[in-house]
Amino acid sequence: MQERIIQDKKVVLRHSPIELAEHWILAISGLLLIFSGFGELPMYKRYMVTEIPGLGWAGDFFINLKIHYLAGIVFVSIMLFHALYHGWLGHQGLIPRRGDVKASLITILSMFGFGDEPKSDKYLPEQRLAYAYLGGVGLILVLTGVFKVIKNLPGVTLSPTLINSMTLTHTFTTIFFLLGVLAHLAALIFKVNRPLVKSIFTGEVNLGYVQDRHTIWYEELMKNKVEAKGKVEDEATEMNKEKVQIESEVKPEENDVAMVAAEIEENQTAKEERTMPSIIKVKGMSCQHCVISVTKALGQLEGIKNVQVDLAKGEVRFDNTKEVASDKIEKAVADAGYDVIQ
Repeated sequence: MQERIIQDKKVVLRHSPIELAEHWILAISGLLLIFSGFGELPMYKRYMVTEIPGLGWAGDFFINLKIHYLAGIVFVSIMLFHALYHGWLGHQGLIPRRGDVKASLITILSMFGFGDEPKSDKYLPEQRLAYAYLGGVGLILVLTGVFKVIKNLPGVTLSPTLINSMTLTHTFTTIFFLLGVLAHLAALIFKVNRPLVKSIFTGEVNLGYVQDRHTIWYEELMKNKVEAKGKVEDEATEMNKEKVQIESEVKPEENDVAMVAAEIEENQTAKEERTMPSIIKVKGMSCQHCVISVTKALGQLEGIKNVQVDLAKGEVRFDNTKEVASDKIEKAVADAGYDVIQ
């Protein structure tokens, strides 16, 4: 996806449809993993979650186990896809950078009114750290989850100590994963982060927000926009050069046709220039208004040019380049309210 500024909508395209799908599939499967994982403990009967209308099934261990396995397959698949897809495209925007911890602390303090927030790229430093945290926790969940599946396979025998350690690791990692999700959602409490909510659903974020908070990214987008415009102009120039070259290589017969047409047009023009001026006598003209009326009436006839009215002599001179019939000329004068004298 080409990140770009959509000027008429005053937004910036931040996420592609693929990225949006990744986010929501990962989020939904992760929440299902958490919910079904706690359902396997079991907890929901003890805390009367099963009394909530529609959640009576939540106390069934085997239902939760099936949900957990299905959600786990989706969760692992989308994590693999994410790693391969963005790795192949070379996306590194969410990879943590040196100084992110310090920049995150400064950013968080600025939300409470202490100091100014540093300039940021497409992703804020705390977003990169959160990505690394949830990614690392998610990886541990996947590895320990795979181990728990393997230990249940027929013919597989493992030491109780290893099984207990892996089970405890998986359980506590689930808690850390849940805390990370809650912290992710809690960030939206701050007003400054709320414009990002729109991008989660549409992939677009307000242009003013980007200019104000993601200054480095905005400058990069503007630079790319200028370069793209220059590239288009260069391509247009190149196309014009090719067009001129093609026109210069027109076939001889086409050149001959063009020369004949030009000669005919030149002869026609010369003929029009050699046309002798016509003179008619008009009765009834007495003022400048009459001059304007007659001039306008004759000027509307195709082929009548250079109309000149001599009010004192009652004459009208003009060039009849198209040999307009006299009856049409007389009619035009009559429609203007005057008479042609024969």
